[in-house]
Amino acid sequence: MKRLLVVLVLLAGAFVPTFAQKKGGPDFNRIIKEYYAAWSTLNPDNPAPAYAKDADLVFFDIDPVKYTSWQQYHDNFKNNVAPGFSSLTITPNDDIKITRSGNLAIATLTFRLVAKAKDGSPMEFTGRHTIVFQNRAGKWLIIHEHVSKPLS
Repeated sequence: MKRLLVVLVLLAGAFVPTFAQKKGGPDFNRIIKEYYAAWSTLNPDNPAPAYAKDADLVFFDIDPVKYTSWQQYHDNFKNNVAPGFSSLTITPNDDIKITRSGNLAIATLTFRLVAKAKDGSPMEFTGRHTIVFQNRAGKWLIIHEHVSKPLS
């Protein structure tokens, strides 16, 4: 009986760390950094995999006021925003806060944008960003976001 107890204790000790590791959630800091790097390419096809594609999703950006689907967001950026820039770097600041409940997560953060227009003029500002993620089939997708720039 003692041997059985010792074997059970040893087995439990071997498997408990494995179970504990599996409980860890997604690395939203990494997800957000990759998302910002994808947008920094000026090609909306690169961040596209991060978004849910439902036709009725709403996204708020600095301009225009509202997009009513990912496709509208993608097309406007590709045809009207990206052509005006020769470079874009968007970097999340170190204030990312994640609030998660079940298959939903909300990220709030600020970011730094540094860009150069095609005419050579620079653009720099700190902005605000709220992202709503939903876990769909094991992948965290953006179902809503709100990007804004303070007036001052």
